[in-house]
Amino acid sequence: MTASTLMVQGTTSDAGKSTLVAALCRWLYRKNVSVAPFKPQNMALNSAVTIDGGEIGRAQAVQAQACKIPAHTDMNPVLLKPNSDTGAQVIIHGQAISNMEAKFYHDYKSTAMTAVLSSHQRLSEQYDVIVVEGAGSPAEINLRDRDIANMGFAEQVDCPVIIVADIDRGGVFAHLVGTLALLSESEQNRVQGFVINRFRGDIGLLQSGLDWLEKETGKPVLGVLPYLHGLHLEAEDAIATSQVELEENTLKVIVPVLPRISNHTDFDPLRLHPQIDLQFIGPDQDIPPADLIILPGSKSVCSDLVWLQQSAWPEAINKHLRYGGKLLGICGGFQMLGKLIADPDGIEGQHKEVKALGHLTMSTVLTQQKQLKNVSGKLSFADVDIAGYEIHAGRSDGPALSQPFCHLEHGQDGAISDDKQVIGTYIHGLFELSSSLEAIINWAGLTNASTPDYHALREHDIERLADIIEDNMDTKKLTELFALAKAAS
Repeated sequence: MTASTLMVQGTTSDAGKSTLVAALCRWLYRKNVSVAPFKPQNMALNSAVTIDGGEIGRAQAVQAQACKIPAHTDMNPVLLKPNSDTGAQVIIHGQAISNMEAKFYHDYKSTAMTAVLSSHQRLSEQYDVIVVEGAGSPAEINLRDRDIANMGFAEQVDCPVIIVADIDRGGVFAHLVGTLALLSESEQNRVQGFVINRFRGDIGLLQSGLDWLEKETGKPVLGVLPYLHGLHLEAEDAIATSQVELEENTLKVIVPVLPRISNHTDFDPLRLHPQIDLQFIGPDQDIPPADLIILPGSKSVCSDLVWLQQSAWPEAINKHLRYGGKLLGICGGFQMLGKLIADPDGIEGQHKEVKALGHLTMSTVLTQQKQLKNVSGKLSFADVDIAGYEIHAGRSDGPALSQPFCHLEHGQDGAISDDKQVIGTYIHGLFELSSSLEAIINWAGLTNASTPDYHALREHDIERLADIIEDNMDTKKLTELFALAKAAS
């Protein structure tokens, strides 16, 4: 049997595509529908490791959770991870194949479409419904040729499309009408309706606009979704900085925003903790005092290390340690804590060798083959579980590794300095288990912490998303639309 396929496209980036797909996935799951998410092409530095040992965009992993199924590489067959202003690492079916400049990738799109269609076909054979997320906007005229991310894909698989727009940005009617006008006739016919996202206010005051929109375009408004205060859904790419209300006694944590910072979703459990004051420090900001400095992951670790060395951070870190502060490095940030990072094959760019910060006695050599695996084990300094995932190119060696951060099923990971002030690890997601988060923040100076269950918070907000589908969309039309998708296939 071939699955029904419905595609969610947006008038802009961050219009709400990822959120709406997750909401529809959980709504369908509640109805006992076998459903899977799909994004043909994603450009993001937040990624996840799948059950089949590959790498996909973080948003699709969250959507898989909404479906209550394991994340698989077929859910995001093409992932682009920018490593410069004009180029990106190209990942096909979960594995990095090469770095490409934008103009060369444009020529490669025909090959990438083959990977996209094969993944979609495999999912179609396993699930009853596939909910697809587009990328950016289908009306980006310069990207229409050989498009695989939006209408190019929808035309290939002959699926219906709904378009979502963010009213909180302003100009929602212009966004929707303008987007529709820039599509071809066949693409316009494929659009089955609109969804307006992030509305706050009196819906009655919006009704005249909705009536005009339907009359002007001939397309129905399928729903107006409310602005959900405090909603947490892991970001596809943009750094989320909002925090819960803080208690009086807090642990102050700061994170430098590296030019190619990656997997900053690592810090979501910290910013959702009422006893942790988490601040991302941009390049033009003063570096404030803190209890804990965390160096995050990086897509271009040598270039980001050079940037860090040329900033005020090394001096600030040294002063921080002299005053008894704690320092933690994750993945690329862990590599930066050593003596040296070498890139002899030019995997990440022009820097063949960069002197690192020197806080751990180890060196790292970047390698062609990425380490991609989900891991679990025990912290070495506390009898608690830790779980997460590894996504890194590089092998670290040196005396510092003889005092590991944790013990995993496949061996040891990370390092702890002799004075116990500096910790490094390759594990992303290390804060997601309450037990390991409490042990780490206790090491950093916060005792008697009361740590919320991050997994329960995430699940609660996915349920909130399904509720807004039930309460704010025309579910009868939505059901018919999925039936239309099945008939079209």
